[in-house]
Amino acid sequence: MQIQSSDTGDADVMKDEAAGRSSMPERRTGIHGWLDGVRSTRAGALTLKIVIGVIGTIMVVGGLIMVPFPGPGWLVVFAGLAVLSTEFHWAHKVLEFGKQTLHTWTEWYKRRGWFVRIVVLIVTVAAAAVIVYCGLLTLGVDVIEIARRFI
Repeated sequence: MQIQSSDTGDADVMKDEAAGRSSMPERRTGIHGWLDGVRSTRAGALTLKIVIGVIGTIMVVGGLIMVPFPGPGWLVVFAGLAVLSTEFHWAHKVLEFGKQTLHTWTEWYKRRGWFVRIVVLIVTVAAAAVIVYCGLLTLGVDVIEIARRFI
C-alpha cells in the first residue's frame, strides 16, 4: 500500500517508479547483505573494523608464533591476513604479495632437479628437528640425554 504524505504529494510514487527503473543491483543477501547493513552506519562500520582488526591481528600474531614449530603456522598467518583484508586495503596488498611470493617459490621449486629437492627436504627436516629440540629444552626435556640413557 502506497503511503502519500500531504507535504510531498506524488513524490513517493515518483520515487518508487524511479527506483523500479534504476540500474542499481538488488541488495545482497546472506553474510554480504548483513555486512552491508552493518557498514551502513558510521558506528557499525567502526565496530566492524575494530572487531575484524582484533580477530585478524590475533590470528596473524598466533600464526607467526607457530611458524617456527611444525604445524600450520603460515596457513594461520595467511588466514589472518585474509580476515584483515576484508576491512583493510593494506592487508589485501600484503596477502597478494604473499600469494605471489609463494607461487614464485613453488614454480621455482618445481623446475629444480631431484638433488635440489632432496637438499631442501633435508634442510627443512633438520630445521624442524632443531626447533622441536629447542622447544622441548624450554620445557625441561632433554631428548639427547634421554637417548644417551638408552644407548
